[in-house]
Amino acid sequence: MNLEGLGKRAASLLKRFWRNPQPVVGVLRLEGVIGGGPPGRSGITLSAYEGPIRKLFETKNLEAAAIVVNSPGGSPVQSALIAGRIRDLAEEKEVPVIAFCEDIAASGGYWLACAGEEIFADASSIVGSVGVIFAGFGFADLLERIGVERRVHVTGERKGMLAPFREGREADVKRLGELHAEILENFRRHVRERRGDRLLVDEETLLTADVWTGRRAVELGLIDGLGELRSEMRRRFGEKVRFRRFAVRPGVLARFRRGVTFDPGEFFAALDEWAQWRRFRP
Repeated sequence: MNLEGLGKRAASLLKRFWRNPQPVVGVLRLEGVIGGGPPGRSGITLSAYEGPIRKLFETKNLEAAAIVVNSPGGSPVQSALIAGRIRDLAEEKEVPVIAFCEDIAASGGYWLACAGEEIFADASSIVGSVGVIFAGFGFADLLERIGVERRVHVTGERKGMLAPFREGREADVKRLGELHAEILENFRRHVRERRGDRLLVDEETLLTADVWTGRRAVELGLIDGLGELRSEMRRRFGEKVRFRRFAVRPGVLARFRRGVTFDPGEFFAALDEWAQWRRFRP
C-alpha cells in the first residue's frame, strides 16, 4: 500500500474542500402556538428560541437562514420579539432569511414569516389573518345560581377588567378595543415595512383579518411564491447544499411530565391550543 500516495490525495481533497466548501442553509422550525403556557407546554417564545436562533446565525459557510413556520398565531409580543431578533442577526451577519409556510401561517404565524426577505408557501397553505383577537368566558350568572359570592377588592376601576366571574361592562369592552387597535397598527406596520411594494392587497381587505390559500396569497403579495424548503434551496445553491437544522429541546421538567398522569392545567392548555389550530382548519 502506497501510504505516501494516499496522504497526498487526502491532502489534495482537503485543500479542494477548504477552498470550495459546500454551501450551508440553516433551518429553524417555528411550530405551535406563540406565547407562554404551563410548564412543559411553553409554546414559541423568545426565551425558548433565543439559543437556536443565535446558533443558526453563527453557522460556518452559512449561505441563508430558512425559517419554517407552522403556527395559528398567539402572543403579538412574542411574535414581535422573535421576528425582531431574527432580523437583527440577519442584518448583523448579512445573511438572507427565507420563510416557508406549511399548513398555517396565520396571525402571529404570518408575523413570524414576515421576518424573511422572501416568503414561500404551499398552494393549499393558510396564510394571513392580520388582526387581533381576545377570547374568554363569562360565568357571572353561574356563581349566583350555585349560591357563591365572589369577593374581589381592587385599587383601580380597570383592575380585573373583563374577568370571567364579573358582568361585562361596556366601558371595559371599549377599552379593550382601544388596546386592540394599537396592537393591530403595530402588526400592520410590520407587514407594510417587510412586504413594501410587493403588498398588493388594499388596506380595507387587509383589515378584515381574512385568510387565504397560498396560491391566492401570491396574487395579493402576502407571499412571494409557491415552493418548499428543500427544492427551493437546491435551486438556489445547488444539489450539494447542506442543511443544518436547529430546534428547541424540551427541558428536564417537560420530559418528566410526559410520564405524569392527568393534569387539569395541561388538559386545558392543550384544549386552548387545539382551539387555536382549529380556527383555520376545515
